[in-house]
Amino acid sequence: MSLFDITFIGVGAMIGAGVFALTGFAAGIAGPALVLAFALNGFVALFTAVSYAELGAAFPEAGGGYLWVKEALVDPNGFFAGWMSWFAHAVAASLYAVTFGAFLLEFIIYGTSLSHGFTFFGVITPGVVDKLLAVLLVVAFTYINFMGAEETGKAGIVVTVIKVVILAVFVVFGFRATLANPTWPQKFLTNPSFAPAGAIGIIGAMGFTYIAFEGYEIIVQSGEEVVDPGENIPKAVFYSLAIVVPIYVLVAFAAIGGIDVTAEALELAQPFAGAPPEYTWQLLGEMGELGIIRAAGQFVPYGIPLLLVAGLTATMSALNATIYSSSRVSFAMGRDRSLPGFFDRIHQGTRTPHWAIFLSAVLISGMAVLLPIEAVAASADIMFILLFVQVNWTLIRMRQTHPDLPRTYTVPYMPWPPLIGIGLQLLLTPFLIRALGLEAIGVGSGNHGLVALVTTALWMGLGLTVYFGYSKQKETEKLERDSPAVVSERTPAETDYRVLVPVANPDTVEQLMRTAIDVARENDGEIQVMNVVTVPQQTPLSEGRQFVDEERVVLDRAMAIGADADVPTSGTIRIGHDVSQAILNTIDHLDVDVVLMGWRSRPRRRDFVLGSNVDPVVTRARCDVLVERIESGSQPVESILVPTAGGPHADLAAEVAQAVAHATGASIRVLHVVDPSATSAARDDAREMIDETVGEFDETVPVDGVVVEGDDVVGTIVEKTAEYDLTLIGATREGLFQQLLFGALPETVAERAQSTVIMTKRNLGIGTRVKRWFRRRNQH
Repeated sequence: MSLFDITFIGVGAMIGAGVFALTGFAAGIAGPALVLAFALNGFVALFTAVSYAELGAAFPEAGGGYLWVKEALVDPNGFFAGWMSWFAHAVAASLYAVTFGAFLLEFIIYGTSLSHGFTFFGVITPGVVDKLLAVLLVVAFTYINFMGAEETGKAGIVVTVIKVVILAVFVVFGFRATLANPTWPQKFLTNPSFAPAGAIGIIGAMGFTYIAFEGYEIIVQSGEEVVDPGENIPKAVFYSLAIVVPIYVLVAFAAIGGIDVTAEALELAQPFAGAPPEYTWQLLGEMGELGIIRAAGQFVPYGIPLLLVAGLTATMSALNATIYSSSRVSFAMGRDRSLPGFFDRIHQGTRTPHWAIFLSAVLISGMAVLLPIEAVAASADIMFILLFVQVNWTLIRMRQTHPDLPRTYTVPYMPWPPLIGIGLQLLLTPFLIRALGLEAIGVGSGNHGLVALVTTALWMGLGLTVYFGYSKQKETEKLERDSPAVVSERTPAETDYRVLVPVANPDTVEQLMRTAIDVARENDGEIQVMNVVTVPQQTPLSEGRQFVDEERVVLDRAMAIGADADVPTSGTIRIGHDVSQAILNTIDHLDVDVVLMGWRSRPRRRDFVLGSNVDPVVTRARCDVLVERIESGSQPVESILVPTAGGPHADLAAEVAQAVAHATGASIRVLHVVDPSATSAARDDAREMIDETVGEFDETVPVDGVVVEGDDVVGTIVEKTAEYDLTLIGATREGLFQQLLFGALPETVAERAQSTVIMTKRNLGIGTRVKRWFRRRNQH
């Protein structure tokens, strides 16, 4: 596909059924300020657009946000990205189905003698027929997807062009009708005001219509078929946004300005949720999904059938696409075993994932039948907002965890654009829910926001049940398959604390094991030694078995050292395509508490900080991390230096220092460096922090604390390391958004120090904190 093709695919997704179905409701929420709400939505969307542009260009493959989140963030983020994406696309599909039902019924009424308030047999009302038509359409397109037919790219472009042309006609005639009325400014400024519901209404309408920007997902999902995706995907994202936002703004202006409150229009808008509408924006709100359709009937020649044709085309096109995408997300999750295996079953005849399609259709139909259209739209909005938040955070993380990605487009001023995007999108959600509960403006029943919130909460709660009851167990099994243990020798130990020590070089085993033994003893834990046999990506893992014996020597030596120290020690050799991934799999599989890795010097490649195996483990491990700089001919530890500036990583450094001191009898000095020009208050704070740190040590450990002056903090600490056998230093905060793992200060100290250095990084995940809290309670 060319740039033109992929741009119009995005435009088609963004001006799908949303512009036809939601404009009326949004006018009722924001009033005339809907024009501003649509413009601001474009501004908010821009901060997510840049994330999709960079990641879509770097990963031009089907999967989109789900795959990026799964790649960059720890579980259950990956699971929930897929879970939310499946639900969001399914709910969007139900919105399109319900809208189709309303449009088709309106088309039937327009061409027949039926009235809008018809009733058959006392139970068949327009509302029932709407839902029935929606379900029938879902069934029809479910069958089409099951048979393997899908809308082609060229046909989709034709449909998009038709929609744009009809909307252009609507805008032209709407402007003409607006300007023909000399008092038209009053419709926007004084009826009763530009923003009758204030900021709540404006931001609520923004959130309510934010589903339009799901088009980003459609663009990046097509990446594999795009010519020069690194160049064209970012352009398509920005071009589609530049086309769509003005269309929404112009449609809102034409609808509010072109329509008049007439007796015929009031009759069509019945029954009213509150008092009869006085202003055009209230009238549009009462008309709901038929707002711009009926507005077109006032000022566009043959406006109702023209807009209905466009709306029906848009809803069918959008429904087909979202049934396809929702079923493919659930299919991918079934293939990953995040969902039960039957989700990835392929029908022998049609070669389509029939169970994924069928169950997605059940979900779509259920939402279409059970929920009002406002609640359906709001639920989809909430899910897409949460998915976009994850994508923005993924961009930040990937700058750190994947520094060597082939980025043809890079977001400037990182990390601020995605951070601003996260903040603005999270702001939309409560206002969306609040705005849908507004009864003061006379629109809605006042409970749609609550229904959407409860629906979202129930789905997320069900996701937690599925993840912890099924997916997490299957994930553990998958980790074992991805990095199988071909040699596993275990020493039985009744302990809930596990130290993992990856070993490869016989020369470093003794020093690493000495530290591991001290840490394990301190926590009444055990040591798990591991080695990785690597094979190329194109080579089956089973072929690595022939190289296992070569790695037994270093593993046996490490286990012998642990056994001699009378510390429970187990060993395993794993086969994998990537050393760091095998280590990460082992951390998750064995529920490791701390991993200890060795480091000799700076790597040759500039895109790694410590090394190709160390970097991913430091950034992605779901446990505490210790990285020890290996020194040749290291001496017994008699003195320990702990530079500190406070914080959880420094606390971990102090804990490890105490463990070593208990084992060796070494003395500990806690050090903090202040600037010579520091005020007396700053010096007092530093002294207080040092005293608090010293007070945390066991009374049996000889420890003191000092505050020293230094113009250069790093230089001062490096100079002091020459006086001690071991230096322990915790990570600092600089590493959050830079290509740094522990922070500039500890990494520089570790590189320049004149003795052995161990850098520490505490895992701050909630699960680890809870586990640590329970362990401390048991110890007391």
